[in-house]
Amino acid sequence: MNSIVGYFNKPVLKVSLLFGLATGIFVFLFFVGLYLVGTNPLGGVRNLDLGVYAILIFSGLRYYRKNYGNGLLHLWEALTMGYVITCVAAIVNGWLIYLFVTYIDPSVFTDYITNALDVLTQGRKAQTAYLSDKEFLDLYEKVKSNKPSILISNEISQRLVMAIIPILVISLILRKQDYSVLQNNKP
Repeated sequence: MNSIVGYFNKPVLKVSLLFGLATGIFVFLFFVGLYLVGTNPLGGVRNLDLGVYAILIFSGLRYYRKNYGNGLLHLWEALTMGYVITCVAAIVNGWLIYLFVTYIDPSVFTDYITNALDVLTQGRKAQTAYLSDKEFLDLYEKVKSNKPSILISNEISQRLVMAIIPILVISLILRKQDYSVLQNNKP
């Protein structure tokens, strides 16, 4: 048991998990804010939450560099922390959204499916170049039969892909290494 506790007591993982949890909660609050103002919270405007991800990833890396890294942050630490923060946040946010559309307001999910089917139908002429009628109908039925649990996997996959560039840029900005070990210090 001590080995498991010791594993999770590493600063890189501990800070990443805490900032990931905070990011997931803040992004869910963004989702709820969109819901409360009457905007479709599962629509395209929701991609603005990537800014929340970027701010909290930046904050987490800066916090780690200041409090645990003695002012230093290796690129591998920054990239690892950025991806862990994103993954944990996406899991937390995905589950919170799933619980919201399952228990609080299922109409959010039905609107999401309706909008997806409308987009699919409106783009039918463009899709005739690469989809046969049978393939289109199969895709249509697949989208139509989606359950709210699809939101969890969508959130994780979309956020991990969308966050690649911001994580890399933030990591490169905040990285600071001790280069004195590379200098020849012979007496």
